[in-house]
Amino acid sequence: MAATEATNAADEAYDVIVLGAGPTGENVADRAHAAGLSAAIVESELVGGECSYWACMPSKALLRPVTVRSEARRTPGFKDAADGPLDAPAVLGHRDAVVSYWKDDGQVRWLDSAGIDLVRGQGRLAGPRRVVVDGGRVLTARHAVAVCTGSRAVLPPIPGLAEARPWTSREATSAKTVPGRLVVVGGGVVGVEMATAWRALGASVTLLVRGDGLLPRMEPFAGHLVAESLAEAGAFLRTGVEVREVRREAPGGPVTVLLDSGDEIVADELLIATGRAPRTEDIGLDSVGLQPGSWLDVDDSCRVKGVTGGWLYGVGDVNHRALLTHQGKYQARIAGAAISARARGVPILESDPWGAHAATADTRAVPQVVFSDPEAAAVGLSAAEAERAGYRIRVVDQDLAAVSGAYLYADGYRGRARIIVDLDREVLLGATFVGHGVAELLHSATVAVAGEVPVERLWHAVPSYPTISEVWLRLLEAYRG
Repeated sequence: MAATEATNAADEAYDVIVLGAGPTGENVADRAHAAGLSAAIVESELVGGECSYWACMPSKALLRPVTVRSEARRTPGFKDAADGPLDAPAVLGHRDAVVSYWKDDGQVRWLDSAGIDLVRGQGRLAGPRRVVVDGGRVLTARHAVAVCTGSRAVLPPIPGLAEARPWTSREATSAKTVPGRLVVVGGGVVGVEMATAWRALGASVTLLVRGDGLLPRMEPFAGHLVAESLAEAGAFLRTGVEVREVRREAPGGPVTVLLDSGDEIVADELLIATGRAPRTEDIGLDSVGLQPGSWLDVDDSCRVKGVTGGWLYGVGDVNHRALLTHQGKYQARIAGAAISARARGVPILESDPWGAHAATADTRAVPQVVFSDPEAAAVGLSAAEAERAGYRIRVVDQDLAAVSGAYLYADGYRGRARIIVDLDREVLLGATFVGHGVAELLHSATVAVAGEVPVERLWHAVPSYPTISEVWLRLLEAYRG
């Protein structure tokens, strides 16, 4: 049956019903179907979700030309050729193609080929194992309902902000023209990436941060190096400031941002990148005893706690474990395995933290890349997090520019690497890299952290010469003394 044709009354019962057709929901449905269960997925917007159209894909399409130009300017033979501005219309046009011009035909075809039924509309829980779509059609789940509705940007309660119609991450990644002046509020991943992209495309960018630096969830040196680079690119960074009020006299007109210091900044657009909230306010949580608009508290198999019968799952952003697309897809694989095991009456491997039914990486080995210029990449615990958790650690730092691969990669290469070693077990708890090209270094660190590979065994993992990955050898040499 085609994905768009699930309409007959006889087809209203499924083994698994998924709310939300983003990457997380698609993977839950796919894993369930692969295990022999029937699955339907309910979506009120575009199949493919936030990541495909307003987050990961369009933002990286905007950022890739930035990093390529930056590296070319540091490469002999390309420096003069790369001196000019980016072709903004070409970059924006490529972004549009990457997101399939905000059409989901290809994603729908994939669902159809995977044997997953698509139901268009707003799905709401209506009691145990029941989902009502747009107030009429009723779907019943034999085994599980998985909430995969993701998260949305939150506007802080600043006077005049809502009326000024600011950008959130959606508008920042889908804008059709380059604003002359852009104010970005927030120093996290979205704020940093969008400041990087729009500054490179020609906007005058001012970045306002309430704290004392950028990327506060990473090691401090990551935010410091990225801030230096943004300043060199011509962006203005102000830390320790808060927005007191926002004014916009006319739609589409200039926006005035008033700071707690009394200063005023006038811009053409204002991007608010200060937080996310779960998209659970209108999915019927109250019908099963849960609070609408709340994050879903789940166990390691992503099953929602406190729901009688254990049929409800919260996967991806909605459970607030790790708001990253790749972690949502990882959780989907875990939840899909758990749902199918429980449906077959197979014991769940709850005693095995690294088994098929536990999303342990959410707490021990979460990888993340910030596609800034330079890139910042980290996995596992930072030094501060490890200390707060009570580990006895050693921090090992290395100048990335000191390895031959970095010297060959770009003139004037700047970067830094850090590993956090658990001294009692002699395994890595975390790693952070900042520099050009480090995104592709991260998976080796993720394997080391998730696999709890002993440092003495890592000594035998020989990095190729001359690559930037030789920094691993330098880190281990420093640790061994």
